[in-house]
Amino acid sequence: MSSAGLLLILAIYVSILFYIAHWAEKKRHSKWTNNPYIYSLSLAVYCTAWTYYGSIGVAADSGLSYLPIYLGPIIIIPTWMIILKKIIRISRVNKISSIADFISLRYGNSRFLGALVTLICVFGILPYISLQLKSISDTFYIVTKTQYSSNIFSDTTTYVCLALALFASYYGTKYVDASEKRRGIVTAVAMESILKLVFFLTIGIYVTYFVFDGFDDIYTKAAVLQDFDKKNSIGDLTNGINWFFLCVLSTFAIFLLPRQFHTAIVENNKETHIRTAIWLFPLYLLLFNLFVFPIAWGGNIMFQGQGLNSDTYSLLIPQHFNNNILTVIVFLGGFSAAISMIIVSSIALATMLSNNFLIPYGFIGALEDKSPDKNRKRIVNSRKIGIFLLIILAYAIYRVFVLDYSLVSIGLVSFVLIAQLAPAFFGALFWKRGSKNGAVVGIVLGFLISLYTLLVPYAIGVTKSTSTFIQNGPWGIELLKPFQLFGLDYLEPIPHAFFWSLLINTIFFLAISVSFSGNYRERNYAEMFVGIDKYITNHENAFVWKGTAYISDIKKVLQRFLGEERTKRALGIFNLKYNIDKNITTADARFIKFAENLLTGHIGTASAKILISSVAKEDKISLPEVLRILEESKENIIINKKLTDTSNELKKISEQLKHANQALINKDIQKDEFLDTVTHELRTPITAIRAATEILHDDDDDIPKEVRKQFLKSIISESDRLNRLIDKILDLEKYETGKQKLYLSKNNISKTIANTLDSVRQLINNKNINVEFNGTEIKAFYDEERIIQVIHNLLSNAIKFCAKTDGKISISVTEKKEVIEVSILNNGPGIKPEDLEPIFDKFYQSRDQNVKKPIGSGLGLAICKQIIEHHKGEIWVESTLQKGVTFSFTLPNYNTTENH
Repeated sequence: MSSAGLLLILAIYVSILFYIAHWAEKKRHSKWTNNPYIYSLSLAVYCTAWTYYGSIGVAADSGLSYLPIYLGPIIIIPTWMIILKKIIRISRVNKISSIADFISLRYGNSRFLGALVTLICVFGILPYISLQLKSISDTFYIVTKTQYSSNIFSDTTTYVCLALALFASYYGTKYVDASEKRRGIVTAVAMESILKLVFFLTIGIYVTYFVFDGFDDIYTKAAVLQDFDKKNSIGDLTNGINWFFLCVLSTFAIFLLPRQFHTAIVENNKETHIRTAIWLFPLYLLLFNLFVFPIAWGGNIMFQGQGLNSDTYSLLIPQHFNNNILTVIVFLGGFSAAISMIIVSSIALATMLSNNFLIPYGFIGALEDKSPDKNRKRIVNSRKIGIFLLIILAYAIYRVFVLDYSLVSIGLVSFVLIAQLAPAFFGALFWKRGSKNGAVVGIVLGFLISLYTLLVPYAIGVTKSTSTFIQNGPWGIELLKPFQLFGLDYLEPIPHAFFWSLLINTIFFLAISVSFSGNYRERNYAEMFVGIDKYITNHENAFVWKGTAYISDIKKVLQRFLGEERTKRALGIFNLKYNIDKNITTADARFIKFAENLLTGHIGTASAKILISSVAKEDKISLPEVLRILEESKENIIINKKLTDTSNELKKISEQLKHANQALINKDIQKDEFLDTVTHELRTPITAIRAATEILHDDDDDIPKEVRKQFLKSIISESDRLNRLIDKILDLEKYETGKQKLYLSKNNISKTIANTLDSVRQLINNKNINVEFNGTEIKAFYDEERIIQVIHNLLSNAIKFCAKTDGKISISVTEKKEVIEVSILNNGPGIKPEDLEPIFDKFYQSRDQNVKKPIGSGLGLAICKQIIEHHKGEIWVESTLQKGVTFSFTLPNYNTTENH
């Protein structure tokens, strides 16, 4: 493909990224840009051009040696639920925006330590960015079949570099608060992660199943190549130790690389997103490595003895078969892997340079007297310029130094340098005794050892066997040979440098921290970092500070960076959170910490401390007093938690009482209606009995014998009616007080239903109702008389409310594992949803019976419920308006002997 054509494709691709970032910023609260999958995929910025091209090169030249770089993160990822969550919480409550802020804040808000961490990161990451530019350059010339140009204006990488610098400086600095979430950048990186994985899988499938005939075919053909077995095994103990150190190195990298800290910590919106990341990110790494072996050894088979760069096999193979489309697709995947790393790393480094180097050591004084708009503009511009210059500087390093080294070699050097932050970083999380002096000395010595054992030899040229420094050590002292320091000769250069630098680093960090205790501010932050879970909700309470400061002075400082409106809103939230009178003029420790946090995102932790200290007079505090204050803070937090819990419990009880009171009111209404109904029901038979009795008494001689019999029959009928009503009331009372006994026996439920049907057959026939019931013998233990009462009541209701024409009642019995279920359906008008739940309450009567007054006493279903529940069963109703009602109940399907 021509250079112009490929440049056009790149221009379109970068334009699409601009659009995605722009869209995501506008939709920053949308579920499409703020979800656990976008977060997890953004972590795949770990997979750079080193992964995309370099792993293939290592697999082709050294076999399985590429795996430790991915095994380390996969092994440590399950601990993210503890470690990463802790880091996120610390960073969120303290408005931390970079790893330099994180480490410097823990060790007493040290300006020097923040600057030192920044320089280590810049020194370690700039060559890594250069490596990405090298990969873009090398692969561009392969795809276009052109030669490298020494003229920067005819070098395509120059223009790619400028485009990336503009993109990153624009979208990476949209917010003056560096702790703000950059949804545009994160979404664009996530999309690139998807594309580079898809493109890599595409070339892997192509090589494995189209160029060759599957994995077995590649393995069979590669097995005959020289040193195949040796390269594709872990080897002896020596190789195992090298693997171990590389795994540990990559484990540190997944936490400490500035781009990983930025995507995993700074850009995290919810802690719950980690749950998705701990399975999706390892899966991503697994998929990425699935076809590394086939591509690498497929390339070795095809290009054996041709001396081609094995890093580029994924491009050379499709190009060999003149598959230009696939070649371009693979190139775009590598381009995505490179630019995502460049963009995120340059943003993270620029933030560190601004907040931990330029502002605290440069123009913090100039910021004190500027207006909010000018201060914000100056901070943002410093970051824009920082991002731009970092990428340009990386380009210069690429042009001058990086051209002669492989992708993996440069990447591992960066890993070793960044690993020097590990003792101080993890000590900040888990060890309260760690001190600033210990961290500084450890990092400096570790860096110097790395410089001596790795950087200097690489600068001289590791391939130069004539170098006396490399071969014999300085001044001929063999114990000081950079690749075999103190006689350690069985480690490869990278594990060797990592071992010695980290060993010296850790020893001095521990020794100095134990020997010389830090100041009270270090111990204060140590408690807050290690015990973050205790202070997460009221972390300002744990901040120890004594002195004199006025709210008005601090407010003026805040207004110079936040503006008047935002400052006013922030102070209002603070006063509300801690119930502070707005008329108070002096600031306490909580307010000092709150103010520092507000400034931290803008200018970094160290500069925030400097500005607040400029308007506050702080008194020195002894270490025992710090511990006493911290203990009091713990007690206050515990008391506040108990008060909060008590308040919530009282609210819950109050809500329950409110519902109970409403229920009592409803019951009272139901009781009144019930009494009204019962009074009516009692008065009716009594009135009829009295009337008939009076007639018989007064006109006994004149009444014909047949008429007298009719009156007597009426008296008996009304007496029975009165007796049944009283029985119902007494039955319900017995069930509710537990006085009612059940007499259980083994019975056939189908036979019980059939007998009950016979007792209401005349009513069914009178209304021309069709009854469906095909009972089979199903036995269970129950009190037959009481269950007949339940079925009779349900059948009576079904008959009463069945459709006036074409009435239908369907009865079914189902035998289940633990219960038998009886259902009685009628095709009546149905029951309103609001009546379904209270229909079994005593005194309750449906209002929808199409008559002026509800029919019945309202006790029938309440008694049914009591009977079924005393049998340890359940009863319920289901209804669809205009389609019918189904009453169902269950009885335990006992497979035991009779119980009485």
